[in-house]
Amino acid sequence: MTEHEHVTGQYEREGNLEVRRGVWGPGPEGVSPVDVLRTAVISARPSEILEIGCGTGQFARSVMDAMPGCDYLATDLSEAMVEATGRLGVPARQADATALPFMAETFDGVVAAWMLYHVPDVDRALREARRVLRPGGQLTVATNGDAHLAELLAEAGGRPLVTQFSSEIAAETLSRHFAHVTQRDIETRATFPDHASAVAYLRTFSEDLAAALPPFTGPRQFAGFTSILTAR
Repeated sequence: MTEHEHVTGQYEREGNLEVRRGVWGPGPEGVSPVDVLRTAVISARPSEILEIGCGTGQFARSVMDAMPGCDYLATDLSEAMVEATGRLGVPARQADATALPFMAETFDGVVAAWMLYHVPDVDRALREARRVLRPGGQLTVATNGDAHLAELLAEAGGRPLVTQFSSEIAAETLSRHFAHVTQRDIETRATFPDHASAVAYLRTFSEDLAAALPPFTGPRQFAGFTSILTAR
């Protein structure tokens, strides 16, 4: 199985994404990355927004609720994610991030949240994002750092999730396609009430990691590391 096939399998059902989302909370700053991401999108005052890799649609719905007048279109490669998003009343369709089915300069805002590290060709996806953006439009992205959940992964005998679009290299990658890039780094916390919940989380990535996690009693917290970036 290729990495692309592995990732596609993870998102055939919305349950994996919900398990992952449910454990995360603010870190020492008391700041939620999702709130920072939403503020970054809204502050640019876009009227037509495209989201690439929308997952189950919660973020799209929150932006639409905060900006009732905006024209929001959510896309995802997974049919299950598109269906889940549609159930929230968000316009959604299937689309490949590396071959967006839209005319050039169609949107003044594009969102790619926690998904560019999954794309086989990041530069191609960024070229597509820039192509569909109008002059002066903003791409807003979220990604994780190399240290994200590294302690939990190490306890299970795994390695840090070093990706092709991590916090450490995201700004440099975006700068190949956009003139102005900003980045805000945010430490978060994953809270597991017990060993079984941590195993369930790891199972969304790998059965082997889940099986290898040593038992522990009581709740545990592990640090996460996220970045929100804007590009124009």
